Amino acid sequence: MSAKDFRFLDLPRQPPRTVPVAIRVLGYGEIAGDFMPPEASGQAERCLDCGNPYCEWECPVHNYIPNWLQLVQENRLFEAATLMHATNPLPEICGRVCPQDRLCEGACTLEQGDFGAVTIGSIERWVVDEAFRQGWRPDLSGVRETGRRVAVVGAGPAGLACADRLRRAGIAVDVFDSQREIGGLLTFGIPPFKLDKQVVRTRRAVLEGMGVNFRLGVEIGRDLAFEQLLEDYDAVFLGTGAYRFVDGGLPGRQLDGVYDALPFLIANVDRLLDDAPVPPMLDLRGKHVVVLGGGDTGMDCNRTSIRLGAASVTCVYRRDEASMPGSAREVNYSKEEGVNFLFNRQPLELLAGEDGRVRAVRVVRTEQADGGRGALSHVEGSETELRADVVIQAFGFRPSPPSWSTTHGVELDQGGRMRVGQGGALPFQTAHPKVFAGGDNVRGADLVVRAVHDGREAAASIARLLAGAEAPVGCAA
Repeated sequence: MSAKDFRFLDLPRQPPRTVPVAIRVLGYGEIAGDFMPPEASGQAERCLDCGNPYCEWECPVHNYIPNWLQLVQENRLFEAATLMHATNPLPEICGRVCPQDRLCEGACTLEQGDFGAVTIGSIERWVVDEAFRQGWRPDLSGVRETGRRVAVVGAGPAGLACADRLRRAGIAVDVFDSQREIGGLLTFGIPPFKLDKQVVRTRRAVLEGMGVNFRLGVEIGRDLAFEQLLEDYDAVFLGTGAYRFVDGGLPGRQLDGVYDALPFLIANVDRLLDDAPVPPMLDLRGKHVVVLGGGDTGMDCNRTSIRLGAASVTCVYRRDEASMPGSAREVNYSKEEGVNFLFNRQPLELLAGEDGRVRAVRVVRTEQADGGRGALSHVEGSETELRADVVIQAFGFRPSPPSWSTTHGVELDQGGRMRVGQGGALPFQTAHPKVFAGGDNVRGADLVVRAVHDGREAAASIARLLAGAEAPVGCAA
């Protein structure tokens, strides 16, 4: 074995430096810094190339991680970017928002040996950012146009991934979205300190350079009939996401000062995009905020509230910390920025003050029957009240399929998710043969990278349908 095989012993895991807490909470800039080329190469050299790449299998899009880490070591930046795009149409975004600790890095052999996983996500982000800065763009020179046209409804991660792969297959694409910017929740839901909006704008420019046409500010069913899409296009992909919040059914949820997570986050991004003053709804200066929910959306609300000047932010989660569904990295960032966590607490009621505003949250301590994610029981006599001037409910989201989808034969399950791939249909094909769907409207609220996977695979199915053959979408980059 060469000395390089033991590089992980000499060079510890070292992600890019983050902006100091005292500075980062004053604004919305991304908190993670960039690697310098020698740092990226050195971190990539820690990869054992272990032969059975658990990292690759745990990645929902099955990125060729050891292969592009090797290219980074060899300073072959453009080739690394090309290989990343072979499996992932949005690598610079996944490098920022994926919970790598639960996916590729969590499965890294070095992580299992307590040496610290390879910094896969940070390297992925750096490679694409740097390649774009140096002028790299996907090479579609070998793509032959088919003369086919597809409409994509929804410019979120599933829709963008689908559009990317359709263009690589020589299929013309029009992407429709009711918002003024592409990205869906990438733009309007995820705060800028996790994903700077210029990153999404750059991706838009890349896709437009590939020939993708965006028709923004157009709501299907209001501005343009769905029937028109079925008439004008050879196929339609639906990437309409999951925007209907889960109602926890708490008494008092109608009180002033009680907000749902997504409208809260969208309102803040909207005013940042417009460089507008903080509206009364978002003026948290001197207020005590309680966030209910332990997922990544809850962490986004925690950290946004800190930046909006809250006197205190308390995050309430009904199970223990190990059972939290979100990224451990985001939980740690929240802690660093001053968020208090109350684990094993179940909210029971939102209590009103004399002015009709929320004043407190009544909670009870919980116990987990099997010490894991089993049934919860309430501890008798453990009820307490938490002071709350503002309560943000972050219990998750469900699909809210547009009415026009079901009137045209798209079937739903009991949870409102679109059914795909049923009864001999192609993967991600709905009961309507020309209509495909993927992402959160099929899965329910899930990870960005899984929406990317669905869009990619739906494009492969569309290409097969339009070609009338079994040939998959090409991976030209």
